Amino acid sequence: MARKPARKSADKTKSVRKAAAAPPPRGTSDRAKATDALMAVLAEHSFEEIGLAEVAGRAGIKLSALRAEFGSTLAIYAAHIKDIDNIVLDGGDADMAEEPPRERLFDVEMRRLEALAPYKEAVRSVMRSARRNPGLALALNVMAVRSQGWMLEAAGIGASGPRGTLRAQGAALMFARVVSVWLDDDEEGLDATMAELDRGLSSAARWDGFVGDLCSIPARFMRGSRRRRRPVDEGAVEADAA
Repeated sequence: MARKPARKSADKTKSVRKAAAAPPPRGTSDRAKATDALMAVLAEHSFEEIGLAEVAGRAGIKLSALRAEFGSTLAIYAAHIKDIDNIVLDGGDADMAEEPPRERLFDVEMRRLEALAPYKEAVRSVMRSARRNPGLALALNVMAVRSQGWMLEAAGIGASGPRGTLRAQGAALMFARVVSVWLDDDEEGLDATMAELDRGLSSAARWDGFVGDLCSIPARFMRGSRRRRRPVDEGAVEADAA
């Protein structure tokens, strides 16, 4: 699996993993403090155990200030996911523009893992809670699909319309499997993680081809229907003229 993006991402991942032992810098706004605090608490407790007062206390802000920014712990987590999206979108590599779509998406997803590296234990905690809580799992899937839509766009792969929605859902499921491997991948080069991502992208390429064929069926059906109706319509016109 000698991929140029894989080697490039692996090199960047090494430096990120060394820095990940220390907590990321805290933001100065109440919003940033709240998201940082939630991720810190998540590394120690399960999602369902965390209250808003605990988050406010860890963030060092008043509960009223937290309420002004967020309505729930899930909303705080959604803000964190949006922040990760922005980190990935801001970190695009111009050298990847000439690479095939699959290689570009490989690079994008590896950059996403790099952005998540400081929050690895918090991610582990959230995934553990999601396995016990179908409602949380559903909410997280909505966030993941939205994020993967942006990741696809960052890779130059269309994510609009019905086909784009299916692509984003497939990418979300694929990335969840990659994250499951990444959580237990302690190798500096993340070989197991990259191998899983490579397999996932191969499967996604086959799935995208299937989706493309599936989406073309209605158009072919409509063209066939118009061809079948045309002689009948022309005959009706001739009969009326007679």
